[in-house]
Amino acid sequence: MKLKRKDRDDAAPAADSGTADDQATAAVQASAPLHPVEEHASGAFSEERGGSVAVATTEDSGATPPSAGRAGQQLGDVLVLRGLVTHAQVQEALEMQAASGERLGELLVEMGVLEERSLVDALAEFFGMPVADLRRYKPDPEALALIPEDVARSNMAMPISLHDDGLHVAVAEPSDSLRFLLAEKSGHPVRLLLAPMSDVIWAIDSNYRAIGGVAQLVQAFEVVEGSRKRVADAAAPVVVADDAPVVQVVDRILTQAMRDRASDVHIEPSEEVVRVRFRIDGALKEILVLPAAMGLGLVSRIKIMAGMNIVERRRPQDGQLTTTVDGKEVDVRVATTATIWGEKCVMRILDKTRSVLRLDDLGMPVDTHARYSKIVRAPFGMVLCAGPTGSGKTTTLYATLSEVNNPTLNVMTIEDPVEYVFPSINQIQTNDQAGLTFATGLKSILRQDPDVILVGEIRDVETARVAVQSALTGHFVVSSLHATDAVSALHRFLDMGIESFLIASSVLAVVGQRLVRRICPSCKARYTPTAEELAFYEDSGGPEKDVFYIGTGCNFCSDTGYQDRIGVYELLEMTPEIRRLIVGWATQEELRSLAQKQGMRTLRTEAINLVAEDITTVAEVIRSMYTL
Repeated sequence: MKLKRKDRDDAAPAADSGTADDQATAAVQASAPLHPVEEHASGAFSEERGGSVAVATTEDSGATPPSAGRAGQQLGDVLVLRGLVTHAQVQEALEMQAASGERLGELLVEMGVLEERSLVDALAEFFGMPVADLRRYKPDPEALALIPEDVARSNMAMPISLHDDGLHVAVAEPSDSLRFLLAEKSGHPVRLLLAPMSDVIWAIDSNYRAIGGVAQLVQAFEVVEGSRKRVADAAAPVVVADDAPVVQVVDRILTQAMRDRASDVHIEPSEEVVRVRFRIDGALKEILVLPAAMGLGLVSRIKIMAGMNIVERRRPQDGQLTTTVDGKEVDVRVATTATIWGEKCVMRILDKTRSVLRLDDLGMPVDTHARYSKIVRAPFGMVLCAGPTGSGKTTTLYATLSEVNNPTLNVMTIEDPVEYVFPSINQIQTNDQAGLTFATGLKSILRQDPDVILVGEIRDVETARVAVQSALTGHFVVSSLHATDAVSALHRFLDMGIESFLIASSVLAVVGQRLVRRICPSCKARYTPTAEELAFYEDSGGPEKDVFYIGTGCNFCSDTGYQDRIGVYELLEMTPEIRRLIVGWATQEELRSLAQKQGMRTLRTEAINLVAEDITTVAEVIRSMYTL
């Protein structure tokens, strides 16, 4: 398949239009010449479709033509020669390409047969272009200032540094027209470098900080506040405009929280300042420090957005808002409470665009997943997911529903709030003002002829009793419970006053879980653990291991050494022997001992196995695991 050459046509208008365009074009032409093959590639790459690559002649592009051998090669052949894919995979991708029109490389990545970084390395060799390592290299602020954020986002172009030969910009899809555009916007000659698309997107989100202009907004706020104090006796109420500094600061905080993958935003007043912290991968990180006078306005703005009472500042309040960030619809749960320095606000961010993961994507071991999948296909009974706040219980419950849901079943949920939306499931959200609690909602669900019921959380005795009765009367119930591990969850039920024989009869299994941070793959390196870490590893039964790994810190993990999290699971199956112990009110130690003899691997054991597989670190296990 021959490529279309449109780079010359796209670039031509820039040379004939206006003084600015003339200057930009002259700047590009005056720049040091690029590598001959790179000059050709910058125009041809963006139209590459996986067949033969059209080669621009010297007369067309002003570039030295590539070698005949390079010109005659196809990208698919290069990938096969490098051992990255097979001929059969290339042929399958070409057939898909004929229907979709996507690029061959993109299709191979989507098929899962080729890694994005391997594709970029092959393309760099194919076209003779340099590769930019955005994971390691920190972009120059001077270069960032030359390309506006909207231009960078719309063109997926990440400015890296400014040199004598021009502005170096990392792109995933280079072209001459893009190079001319960036030169026009920056006023400098531009040199394009290749980088994976995901890296470019991440670098733009990380370096074009939404909170970057907050300092100017704070100054504007202080000016406005000063003028308000001078007219404090005015009878008319103060109207806050949509572009007021406080409004913009709240919008930028939410935008940055989404870009940083934060699960929670904390706005915390103190005597002299207001701290803004994000919880990223389970750990809090300070993002902003604002003047104390701004705290009241920030919280009031958030309460207005969430439909809460802005006059009431002494009592705790809960609310919810929906907003759009970078084109994504986001639900935000808001909770406020009074402290000695003012109202503290916490926002829980629920990304509605997230897809529901399957159980084998969460980190559940293969054998545990096989046993659990068999259990959750039971026609009736109860399965509990136990763990502390923030341990991923809700995600596991939704993944369980995705395993059991099918058109022959009536699946209903009662949640607070509805975090994931299933098109084929009947979901109910609690509403305290309307009297719709977990207990009352569960009772109403039982009159709707359900087969599978998800109860977001068992918080009280009434909900626990209704859930147990539902499991005993022919329904399959899944729910979460706050407990330290699987065994302690059973004792939580006993402490609530549920009879031991009812627990033994209704509960099929309990899953205990935690989340631990993964070692960042971009900065993974060998290290020597401390004596304490080695002792913990050996005491936990870790297999013999000579080499340990840790994340040294890079751009992609914000210098933390960790990126994303993985679930750690223990599965307690209710065998006849376990049921007899429960009816006899056995202690937690007796239940745990018997469960381990019957094959249950504890949370600590599973976490140490992740260390042995170089997925996480001993320090992270110590931080997150406080169970025996």
